Amino acid sequence: MDRRTTPARPDLAASHLEGQVEAERFTEPVDRQVGHANVWLRSAPKDDAPVDTELLFGEVFAVLEEKDGWAWGFSRNDGYTGYVPSDALDRDVRMASHRVSALRTYVLSKPDLKSPPVALISLNSRVAAGRREGNYVEVIGTGWVPQFHIAPVSATEPDFVAVAERFYAVPYLWGGKTSVGLDCSALVQLSLEAAGIPAPRDTDLQEAELGGRWRHVAADAPKRRGDLVFWKGHVGIMTDGEQLLHANAWHMAVAIEPLAEAVERIEKTAGPVTSVLRRSR
Repeated sequence: MDRRTTPARPDLAASHLEGQVEAERFTEPVDRQVGHANVWLRSAPKDDAPVDTELLFGEVFAVLEEKDGWAWGFSRNDGYTGYVPSDALDRDVRMASHRVSALRTYVLSKPDLKSPPVALISLNSRVAAGRREGNYVEVIGTGWVPQFHIAPVSATEPDFVAVAERFYAVPYLWGGKTSVGLDCSALVQLSLEAAGIPAPRDTDLQEAELGGRWRHVAADAPKRRGDLVFWKGHVGIMTDGEQLLHANAWHMAVAIEPLAEAVERIEKTAGPVTSVLRRSR
């Protein structure tokens, strides 16, 4: 069982895992909702524990235990399991009607461009939309956002690569999932999600799951826009037959470079390309 996606410890596990894992007791999760613009999910209940990923505003987090200011549970979005500060979670869960479609947008205190901002929320954050006044829509319980920065949750982007290209030059940040900073697998997950294509959070999980649904392409075969190129611990997106878009620690940013150059450099540390996946139409 992978600890990243298996909400189980020796002393406690989610009820749906009973009979699959060993634990002293099993419990039903209680849904909470991320009320902060974003919150780090950590591998242990400590402020200095390693960051695994980032939860976005409006994301539902299934809580299995709350103790000493920390909530342990898993994201309803991608199943990622870990610890977040309890005070980042709201007890009232509002059904999301819209998602943020801009890279980021300010939530304002009033439907007025001169009003003070109360939060800066990111692409794919979930909001419960209320009233509309002028060009602003109410985020129930929080504030107001420009109507052009949100879209119904059912609306999807036609080209996930175009979504990824909007992140060009964003800083690289391990565990990050926003346009303030993100890593290679977050770039893929966020872009696919905006296009209505679910994907796991981490590179190896993406390669395994998408590899069961997408077509495998030979590493030396001609590439196409939208092909995903995987290495051990890394992934990038082809923007055409030759250029690779990826968030990477070499440039410390989301960069576009010739695939051949990336392959030559990455092979020295991570080995050769492990797979190339092409979405089945």
